[in-house]
Amino acid sequence: MSNINPTKVAILGASGYSGAELVRILLGHEGVELVCVTSRSESGRCLADVFPRFRGVGVADSLNFIDPDVDIIKATNAEIAFLALPHGIAAGFARSLLDAGLKVIDLSADFRISDAEVYEEFYGTVHPDPELLSEAVYGLPEIRPGEISEARLVASPGCYPTSVILPLLPLLADGLIGPESIQVVSMSGTSGAGRKADTSLLFAECNESLRAYSVPRHRHLSEIEQELSIAADRKVTISFTPILTPVTSGIYTTVYAAAGNGAGVDELNRSLDKAYGASPFVRLLGENIPPDTKNVTRSNFIDIGWAHDRRTGRFILMSAEDNLVKGASGQAVQSLNLMSGFPETSGLMGL
Repeated sequence: MSNINPTKVAILGASGYSGAELVRILLGHEGVELVCVTSRSESGRCLADVFPRFRGVGVADSLNFIDPDVDIIKATNAEIAFLALPHGIAAGFARSLLDAGLKVIDLSADFRISDAEVYEEFYGTVHPDPELLSEAVYGLPEIRPGEISEARLVASPGCYPTSVILPLLPLLADGLIGPESIQVVSMSGTSGAGRKADTSLLFAECNESLRAYSVPRHRHLSEIEQELSIAADRKVTISFTPILTPVTSGIYTTVYAAAGNGAGVDELNRSLDKAYGASPFVRLLGENIPPDTKNVTRSNFIDIGWAHDRRTGRFILMSAEDNLVKGASGQAVQSLNLMSGFPETSGLMGL
């Protein structure tokens, strides 16, 4: 890839887990120049001092964190800004950055949900900028590459939704499963809660233990059901149980759904292959081959396996991904690649 005219990039909220993962990926991306990293808590400090693992890599030894000021960010000549910020905060920066002429890839939930009332229902607050919702593109590169490539504002999907939506979308679109029968159990590493002080996430609290949380209405249900409903062309409501596991990163999702219209495993195989056979980051493992999180952590791959339980007439879909990469920062870089005209895999094939 030519590096003559690299895309200049800013990361707002670069000191969090997703922000740091963006830094890691972009420092190794030949088509990108990282020109700005923001963090209120780390403002003034050098990137390599905050994250010593980046010492000697690219601009890490010379680039300092700054406060998130849009005028200063614009002055860096950044063309695309990643928002690795909490929901409710990201939207305000999105509007200002768009007005300043930058494109925006938002890793928060602020623009994932197209209906402001649904956002308020699940997030407990009025949407901060409902007028922008109609412009935002839900950034699943495997599903909407053309829309992402033309977008000014991309809403990068959540980690749980990515692990649930990708296995289910083709089957719903092809009428192979009953939408009313879908039940999901997902297990996630503790980094999914973000880099904040929380007693419940201390090592001594999480180690040697599993626990469900946010049952029965996890916030991510809003975007999961939105995207599944689009695929099924009808309202889809599912049961979803998230479980915290004593690992740093990784998501393992198991989906149960009744086979519909006499569908069997041959039809399921064809549906998934048609949807993802050419997708560089979706690895279809095949029938009766469960995925394993150790094979996807620190990568942008999502592995999908499946089985057909003929006793119950149900399909069992299994997926594994890294919640910080395919479930967050890596997927966001996929969108950057599409928006910048780079190969979709640029900067993302390191293992």
